[in-house]
Amino acid sequence: MLTFAPKISVSLCTTGVDMRKSFDGLAIAARSLIGADPMSGHLFVFFNRHADICKVLWWASGGFCIFAKRLARGRFKLPRLSSDATHVVMDATDLALILEGLDLTNARRRKRWEPPRHQQEITATRNI
Repeated sequence: MLTFAPKISVSLCTTGVDMRKSFDGLAIAARSLIGADPMSGHLFVFFNRHADICKVLWWASGGFCIFAKRLARGRFKLPRLSSDATHVVMDATDLALILEGLDLTNARRRKRWEPPRHQQEITATRNI
């Protein structure tokens, strides 16, 4: 299983994409369908029309990486989307759950505690 930093942004494309696309084709899809820079270091997730194949495009260390998963049976359960949405932004945890086959429509999120922003800056300054 792949793990990513919790703060990494994940953009899931809402339209089906031709899974014959590779690095350049998915980068163009990220730019045109999602409207984001594919070299930003964030994850761009694409599914085919049947939602049984998934490809994730990621720019890291000066090059593109593609992660792919094809289900032997069934389909990925994608989040509910509005009809005019071109993409959905989520976190890496949600992506991991979708790729594991979980349905997030009835999932409840609990608020997580984070220290106040100024406290994080003070702690970072002390560690230098």
